[in-house]
Amino acid sequence: MDILIFGATGMVGQGALRECLADPEVHRVVALGRTITGRQHPKLRELAHADLLDYSGMDRELSGFDACLFCLGVSSAGMTEAAYGHLTFDLTLAAARALVHLNPDMTFIYVSGAGTDSTESGRTMWARVKGKTENALLALPFKSAFMLRPALIQPLHGITSKTRSYRVLYAATAPLLPLLLALFPNYVTTTERLGRVMVYLAKRGDEKAVLEARDINRLGAALAH
Repeated sequence: MDILIFGATGMVGQGALRECLADPEVHRVVALGRTITGRQHPKLRELAHADLLDYSGMDRELSGFDACLFCLGVSSAGMTEAAYGHLTFDLTLAAARALVHLNPDMTFIYVSGAGTDSTESGRTMWARVKGKTENALLALPFKSAFMLRPALIQPLHGITSKTRSYRVLYAATAPLLPLLLALFPNYVTTTERLGRVMVYLAKRGDEKAVLEARDINRLGAALAH
């Protein structure tokens, strides 16, 4: 299986990349983003691409993939709906539309967030934008598409968030992780479980197109055994 990852330098993307490289059924991984991880691995090729809204002239680089793990995302804090929509909806759909044309048998996996508003009409701006993005992705003619909606994601295996406030939060909650996972399966997961589930969905799929944190933990726990 050949997998394309967007956002491999971020916390979620690092977890996805780790699980892809560890899975024997994944033969090739291409990580595409504005910056590269610098990681060295026989399976891995990294592509630095400055304009994530324009993929003209990249047909060869973007062809031949079985799955895409789309892990890019930004915080909506301090942003207008137009600006957040540009960096969430426009950016994601630019990649997805280019990929579905070149890889019609692709599975597209999008990391969204808990509380996403599928109606696109609620009061919370970011949730409306995420819901609009999910709905647009599900309408594209991919072989299959899955929307993942984690809430709190605890980084493992040396993975860190780029956001300082998140790093402080994760460091403080790390000793409580087993308890938090047991008490709040609807709200807490880990980078390992999330990454493992993404790879599983790329390979096997699931009956649900939209997976909440509880679904992610259910699948992740099963895969661990």
